[in-house]
Amino acid sequence: MVKAISVENLSMTYGNKKEKIIAVDNISFTVYQGEIFSFLGPSGAGKTTTQRILTTLLPISGGTADVAGCNVLTDAKKVRTKIGYVSQLGGADPNATVHENLELSGKLYGLSKDVTAQRIDKLSKLLDFHELLSRFVRTLSGGQKRRVEIAQGILHEPKVLFLDEPTTGLDPQNRANLWQHIKKLRDNGMTIFLTTHYLEEADALSDRLIILDHGKIIAEGTPTELKKKISGEAISIELKNSRDAEKMKQLFNQLAIGNVIETGMNFTIYTSKGEELVAHIFEYTKEHHIELANISLSMPSLNDVFLALTGQELRDGGKEGEQ
Repeated sequence: MVKAISVENLSMTYGNKKEKIIAVDNISFTVYQGEIFSFLGPSGAGKTTTQRILTTLLPISGGTADVAGCNVLTDAKKVRTKIGYVSQLGGADPNATVHENLELSGKLYGLSKDVTAQRIDKLSKLLDFHELLSRFVRTLSGGQKRRVEIAQGILHEPKVLFLDEPTTGLDPQNRANLWQHIKKLRDNGMTIFLTTHYLEEADALSDRLIILDHGKIIAEGTPTELKKKISGEAISIELKNSRDAEKMKQLFNQLAIGNVIETGMNFTIYTSKGEELVAHIFEYTKEHHIELANISLSMPSLNDVFLALTGQELRDGGKEGEQ
Protein backbone atom coordinates (compact mmCIF):
# COMPACT_ATOMS: atom_id res chain seq x y z
CA MET A 1 0.00 0.00 0.00
CA VAL A 2 1.23 3.49 -0.88
CA LYS A 3 1.78 5.84 2.05
CA ALA A 4 0.10 9.25 1.75
CA ILE A 5 1.17 10.47 5.20
CA SER A 6 3.93 9.13 7.43
CA VAL A 7 4.44 10.50 10.96
CA GLU A 8 7.19 9.41 13.38
CA ASN A 9 7.46 10.54 17.02
CA LEU A 10 5.75 13.86 16.31
CA SER A 11 5.66 16.37 19.16
CA MET A 12 4.47 19.95 19.59
CA THR A 13 5.10 22.02 22.71
CA TYR A 14 3.88 25.53 23.51
CA GLY A 15 4.85 27.94 26.25
CA ASN A 16 8.06 29.19 27.84
CA LYS A 17 10.69 27.95 30.30
CA LYS A 18 8.31 28.31 33.25
CA GLU A 19 5.33 26.54 31.74
CA LYS A 20 5.16 24.10 28.85
CA ILE A 21 1.99 22.77 27.26
CA ILE A 22 2.39 19.53 25.35
CA ALA A 23 -0.22 19.69 22.59
CA VAL A 24 1.03 16.66 20.64
CA ASP A 25 2.94 14.02 22.59
CA ASN A 26 5.29 11.79 20.57
CA ILE A 27 2.75 10.26 18.18
CA SER A 28 3.39 8.00 15.16
CA PHE A 29 0.96 6.83 12.47
CA THR A 30 0.59 6.14 8.75
CA VAL A 31 -2.20 7.13 6.34
CA TYR A 32 -2.50 5.13 3.12
CA GLN A 33 -3.44 6.47 -0.30
CA GLY A 34 -7.15 6.45 -1.07
CA GLU A 35 -8.53 6.12 2.46
CA ILE A 36 -10.48 8.31 4.86
CA PHE A 37 -8.36 8.52 7.99
CA SER A 38 -9.87 10.24 11.03
CA PHE A 39 -8.56 11.84 14.19
CA LEU A 40 -11.30 11.47 16.82
CA GLY A 41 -11.10 13.16 20.20
CA PRO A 42 -12.47 15.93 22.43
CA SER A 43 -11.68 19.59 21.87
CA GLY A 44 -8.15 20.27 23.09
CA ALA A 45 -6.93 16.72 22.35
CA GLY A 46 -4.35 17.89 19.80
CA LYS A 47 -6.25 17.05 16.60
CA THR A 48 -6.12 20.48 14.97
CA THR A 49 -2.52 21.06 16.09
CA THR A 50 -1.45 17.85 14.34
CA GLN A 51 -3.36 18.82 11.22
CA ARG A 52 -1.79 22.29 11.17
CA ILE A 53 1.67 20.72 11.40
CA LEU A 54 0.91 18.38 8.50
CA THR A 55 -0.37 21.29 6.40
CA THR A 56 2.84 23.30 7.17
CA LEU A 57 0.96 25.93 9.20
CA LEU A 58 2.86 25.13 12.42
CA PRO A 59 6.48 24.14 13.07
CA ILE A 60 7.51 20.79 14.56
CA SER A 61 8.95 20.61 18.07
CA GLY A 62 10.17 17.04 17.53
CA GLY A 63 9.89 14.06 15.19
CA THR A 64 9.27 13.90 11.45
CA ALA A 65 6.29 14.04 9.11
CA ASP A 66 6.01 13.37 5.38
CA VAL A 67 2.93 14.24 3.32
CA ALA A 68 2.54 13.06 -0.30
CA GLY A 69 6.19 12.05 -0.31
CA CYS A 70 7.50 15.42 0.93
CA ASN A 71 8.91 16.39 4.31
CA VAL A 72 6.72 19.07 5.92
CA LEU A 73 9.73 20.81 7.46
CA THR A 74 12.25 20.80 4.61
CA ASP A 75 9.85 20.65 1.62
CA ALA A 76 6.99 22.83 2.88
CA LYS A 77 6.39 24.51 -0.50
CA LYS A 78 6.10 21.16 -2.26
CA VAL A 79 3.72 19.88 0.42
CA ARG A 80 1.43 22.88 -0.14
CA THR A 81 1.17 22.13 -3.86
CA LYS A 82 0.04 18.57 -3.14
CA ILE A 83 -2.57 19.14 -0.44
CA GLY A 84 -5.97 20.76 0.02
CA TYR A 85 -7.03 22.21 3.37
CA VAL A 86 -10.50 23.19 4.57
CA SER A 87 -10.43 24.71 8.06
CA GLN A 88 -13.25 24.88 10.58
CA LEU A 89 -13.95 28.47 9.54
CA GLY A 90 -13.84 27.84 5.79
CA GLY A 91 -12.59 30.39 3.30
CA ALA A 92 -15.41 31.44 0.98
CA ASP A 93 -16.11 35.17 0.56
CA PRO A 94 -19.77 35.64 1.53
CA ASN A 95 -20.13 38.74 -0.67
CA ALA A 96 -18.97 37.00 -3.86
CA THR A 97 -20.81 34.40 -5.92
CA VAL A 98 -19.93 30.72 -5.74
CA HIS A 99 -18.44 30.93 -9.25
CA GLU A 100 -16.35 34.00 -8.34
CA ASN A 101 -14.99 32.23 -5.25
CA LEU A 102 -13.96 29.21 -7.29
CA GLU A 103 -12.42 31.36 -10.04
CA LEU A 104 -10.31 33.13 -7.42
CA SER A 105 -9.19 29.78 -6.00
CA GLY A 106 -8.14 28.75 -9.51
CA LYS A 107 -6.04 31.91 -9.87
CA LEU A 108 -4.40 31.35 -6.48
CA TYR A 109 -3.48 27.80 -7.50
CA GLY A 110 -2.04 29.11 -10.79
CA LEU A 111 -4.55 27.32 -12.99
CA SER A 112 -5.45 28.60 -16.46
CA LYS A 113 -8.94 29.97 -17.11
CA ASP A 114 -9.86 26.97 -19.24
CA VAL A 115 -8.68 24.42 -16.64
CA THR A 116 -10.43 26.36 -13.86
CA ALA A 117 -13.69 26.43 -15.83
CA GLN A 118 -13.49 22.69 -16.52
CA ARG A 119 -12.85 21.87 -12.87
CA ILE A 120 -15.58 24.19 -11.61
CA ASP A 121 -18.03 22.41 -13.89
CA LYS A 122 -16.80 18.97 -12.78
CA LEU A 123 -16.73 19.68 -9.03
CA SER A 124 -20.01 21.58 -8.92
CA LYS A 125 -21.69 18.50 -10.38
CA LEU A 126 -19.78 16.03 -8.20
CA LEU A 127 -20.57 17.95 -5.00
CA ASP A 128 -24.10 18.85 -6.11
CA PHE A 129 -24.05 22.66 -6.23
CA HIS A 130 -24.03 23.30 -10.00
CA GLU A 131 -27.29 25.23 -9.83
CA LEU A 132 -25.82 27.48 -7.10
CA LEU A 133 -22.88 28.88 -9.09
CA SER A 134 -24.51 32.29 -9.63
CA ARG A 135 -25.66 32.62 -6.01
CA PHE A 136 -23.89 34.77 -3.44
CA VAL A 137 -22.25 32.60 -0.78
CA ARG A 138 -24.06 34.51 1.98
CA THR A 139 -27.38 33.16 0.67
CA LEU A 140 -26.34 29.48 0.93
CA SER A 141 -27.27 27.04 3.66
CA GLY A 142 -24.51 25.73 5.94
CA GLY A 143 -24.30 22.45 4.04
CA GLN A 144 -24.19 24.15 0.63
CA LYS A 145 -21.47 26.54 1.77
CA ARG A 146 -19.40 23.67 3.15
CA ARG A 147 -19.54 21.81 -0.17
CA VAL A 148 -18.35 24.96 -1.97
CA GLU A 149 -15.46 25.33 0.50
CA ILE A 150 -14.43 21.71 -0.09
CA ALA A 151 -14.48 22.41 -3.84
CA GLN A 152 -12.18 25.38 -3.22
CA GLY A 153 -9.80 23.07 -1.36
CA ILE A 154 -9.60 20.47 -4.13
CA LEU A 155 -9.80 22.61 -7.28
CA HIS A 156 -6.10 21.97 -7.94
CA GLU A 157 -6.64 18.18 -7.57
CA PRO A 158 -4.45 17.60 -4.50
CA LYS A 159 -3.09 14.22 -3.42
CA VAL A 160 -4.39 14.67 0.15
CA LEU A 161 -7.37 16.65 1.45
CA PHE A 162 -7.36 17.84 5.06
CA LEU A 163 -10.78 18.51 6.59
CA ASP A 164 -10.90 20.08 10.06
CA GLU A 165 -14.25 19.45 11.81
CA PRO A 166 -16.07 19.67 8.45
CA THR A 167 -19.63 19.32 9.77
CA THR A 168 -19.50 21.50 12.90
CA GLY A 169 -22.65 23.62 13.07
CA LEU A 170 -24.58 21.60 10.48
CA ASP A 171 -27.94 20.01 11.23
CA PRO A 172 -28.14 16.17 11.08
CA GLN A 173 -29.57 16.11 7.55
CA ASN A 174 -26.87 18.38 6.10
CA ARG A 175 -24.21 16.49 8.04
CA ALA A 176 -25.30 13.13 6.60
CA ASN A 177 -25.49 14.68 3.12
CA LEU A 178 -21.93 15.99 3.38
CA TRP A 179 -20.72 12.55 4.51
CA GLN A 180 -21.95 11.12 1.22
CA HIS A 181 -20.02 13.74 -0.75
CA ILE A 182 -16.84 13.09 1.26
CA LYS A 183 -17.19 9.38 0.47
CA LYS A 184 -17.53 10.26 -3.24
CA LEU A 185 -14.16 12.01 -3.11
CA ARG A 186 -12.58 8.96 -1.47
CA ASP A 187 -14.18 6.67 -4.07
CA ASN A 188 -12.60 8.85 -6.78
CA GLY A 189 -9.17 8.11 -5.31
CA MET A 190 -8.55 11.05 -2.97
CA THR A 191 -6.88 10.54 0.42
CA ILE A 192 -8.80 12.36 3.16
CA PHE A 193 -7.47 13.27 6.61
CA LEU A 194 -10.38 14.23 8.83
CA THR A 195 -10.51 15.63 12.35
CA THR A 196 -13.77 15.33 14.28
CA HIS A 197 -15.26 15.10 17.75
CA TYR A 198 -18.48 13.52 16.44
CA LEU A 199 -18.58 9.80 17.23
CA GLU A 200 -21.13 8.97 14.55
CA GLU A 201 -19.09 10.88 11.96
CA ALA A 202 -15.91 8.94 12.68
CA ASP A 203 -17.87 5.68 12.68
CA ALA A 204 -19.68 6.42 9.41
CA LEU A 205 -16.75 7.81 7.41
CA SER A 206 -13.49 6.30 8.62
CA ASP A 207 -11.65 3.50 6.89
CA ARG A 208 -9.27 3.76 9.85
CA LEU A 209 -9.07 6.17 12.76
CA ILE A 210 -7.04 7.25 15.75
CA ILE A 211 -8.57 8.23 19.07
CA LEU A 212 -6.53 11.07 20.56
CA ASP A 213 -6.62 12.39 24.13
CA HIS A 214 -4.30 14.93 25.76
CA GLY A 215 -2.00 14.78 22.75
CA LYS A 216 -1.53 11.00 22.95
CA ILE A 217 -2.84 8.19 20.76
CA ILE A 218 -4.97 5.93 22.94
CA ALA A 219 -6.38 3.67 20.21
CA GLU A 220 -5.94 3.04 16.49
CA GLY A 221 -7.71 0.82 13.95
CA THR A 222 -10.93 0.49 11.97
CA PRO A 223 -14.16 1.43 13.79
CA THR A 224 -15.12 -2.26 13.90
CA GLU A 225 -11.73 -3.33 15.27
CA LEU A 226 -11.87 -0.74 18.05
CA LYS A 227 -15.40 -1.68 19.09
CA LYS A 228 -14.45 -5.37 19.17
CA LYS A 229 -11.86 -4.58 21.83
CA ILE A 230 -14.77 -4.19 24.24
CA SER A 231 -16.29 -7.63 24.64
CA GLY A 232 -20.00 -8.30 25.02
CA GLU A 233 -22.62 -5.60 25.48
CA ALA A 234 -22.75 -2.22 27.17
CA ILE A 235 -25.31 -1.41 29.88
CA SER A 236 -25.71 2.31 30.58
CA ILE A 237 -27.40 3.35 33.83
CA GLU A 238 -28.35 6.88 34.85
CA LEU A 239 -29.65 7.52 38.36
CA LYS A 240 -32.12 10.22 39.32
CA ASN A 241 -30.58 10.76 42.75
CA SER A 242 -26.88 10.81 43.66
CA ARG A 243 -27.67 9.30 47.07
CA ASP A 244 -28.50 6.00 45.34
CA ALA A 245 -25.00 5.60 43.90
CA GLU A 246 -23.68 3.67 46.91
CA LYS A 247 -26.66 1.27 46.77
CA MET A 248 -25.88 0.54 43.14
CA LYS A 249 -22.26 -0.18 43.99
CA GLN A 250 -23.44 -2.71 46.56
CA LEU A 251 -25.29 -4.57 43.78
CA PHE A 252 -22.19 -4.60 41.61
CA ASN A 253 -20.20 -6.06 44.52
CA GLN A 254 -22.86 -8.72 45.18
CA LEU A 255 -22.81 -9.82 41.56
CA ALA A 256 -19.01 -9.58 41.39
CA ILE A 257 -19.13 -7.21 38.42
CA GLY A 258 -15.65 -5.87 37.93
CA ASN A 259 -15.87 -3.95 34.67
CA VAL A 260 -17.90 -0.92 35.83
CA ILE A 261 -17.08 2.67 34.96
CA GLU A 262 -18.64 5.39 37.15
CA THR A 263 -19.07 9.00 35.97
CA GLY A 264 -21.16 10.98 38.45
CA MET A 265 -24.65 9.48 38.56
CA ASN A 266 -23.93 7.32 35.52
CA PHE A 267 -22.59 3.78 35.40
CA THR A 268 -21.45 1.82 32.36
CA ILE A 269 -21.06 -1.96 32.57
CA TYR A 270 -19.47 -4.18 29.94
CA THR A 271 -20.76 -7.74 30.14
CA SER A 272 -21.42 -10.88 28.11
CA LYS A 273 -24.74 -11.39 29.96
CA GLY A 274 -26.55 -8.17 29.12
CA GLU A 275 -30.22 -9.16 29.32
CA GLU A 276 -29.72 -11.28 32.44
CA LEU A 277 -27.92 -8.46 34.22
CA VAL A 278 -30.52 -5.85 33.22
CA ALA A 279 -33.20 -8.07 34.79
CA HIS A 280 -31.17 -8.22 38.04
CA ILE A 281 -30.77 -4.44 38.02
CA PHE A 282 -34.50 -3.82 37.56
CA GLU A 283 -35.31 -6.24 40.41
CA TYR A 284 -32.70 -4.70 42.70
CA THR A 285 -33.66 -1.07 42.05
CA LYS A 286 -37.33 -1.84 42.65
CA GLU A 287 -36.55 -3.65 45.90
CA HIS A 288 -34.30 -0.86 47.19
CA HIS A 289 -36.44 2.04 45.90
CA ILE A 290 -33.75 3.32 43.57
CA GLU A 291 -35.07 5.64 40.84
CA LEU A 292 -33.54 5.25 37.40
CA ALA A 293 -33.47 8.18 34.97
CA ASN A 294 -32.43 5.85 32.16
CA ILE A 295 -31.13 2.36 31.46
CA SER A 296 -30.12 0.97 28.06
CA LEU A 297 -28.48 -2.11 26.60
CA SER A 298 -26.45 -1.82 23.40
CA MET A 299 -23.45 -3.04 21.48
CA PRO A 300 -20.26 -1.09 22.31
CA SER A 301 -19.74 2.20 20.45
CA LEU A 302 -16.66 4.33 19.84
CA ASN A 303 -17.73 6.33 22.89
CA ASP A 304 -17.51 3.10 24.90
CA VAL A 305 -13.98 2.58 23.58
CA PHE A 306 -13.04 6.09 24.73
CA LEU A 307 -14.82 5.61 28.06
CA ALA A 308 -13.13 2.27 28.73
CA LEU A 309 -9.68 3.71 27.96
CA THR A 310 -9.97 7.10 29.69
CA GLY A 311 -12.76 6.76 32.27
CA GLN A 312 -14.72 9.62 30.73
CA GLU A 313 -17.13 10.07 27.87
CA LEU A 314 -15.83 11.72 24.72
CA ARG A 315 -18.32 14.59 24.87
CA ASP A 316 -17.11 15.48 28.38
CA GLY A 317 -13.49 16.07 27.45
CA GLY A 318 -11.57 19.24 26.77
CA LYS A 319 -12.51 22.86 26.25
CA GLU A 320 -13.64 24.67 23.19
CA GLY A 321 -10.78 26.21 21.26
CA GLU A 322 -8.73 23.29 20.03
CA GLN A 323 -5.03 23.28 20.71
